[in-house]
Amino acid sequence: MSEFIPISDAKKMRSGVNVEAEVTSKGEPRTVNLKSGGTVDVCDAVISNADGTDDNQMKLTLWGDDIKAVNVGDKIVITNGYTNEFKGEVSLTKGKFGKMDVNP
Repeated sequence: MSEFIPISDAKKMRSGVNVEAEVTSKGEPRTVNLKSGGTVDVCDAVISNADGTDDNQMKLTLWGDDIKAVNVGDKIVITNGYTNEFKGEVSLTKGKFGKMDVNP
């Protein structure tokens, strides 16, 4: 089994992120255009683990079917996820090769 890390550590990583956390908030889905053409729905949620301080909270970007699968209060496990930084904010996504389990 992969070792899970605090979100404060995940923020410093790029790939291979393994996190166990709780969804504390979830925004409204929006539709974005893909570089390859077409569109996809995207939604931002906030996840928290450890002590729940700002250091241990992070934005989680949900794509497509994952939006409906995740709700506030759910426990999630992300294995082999990756982070992006946009406008100074680090966000986590499961990406193409990662896995997300909801309420495992």
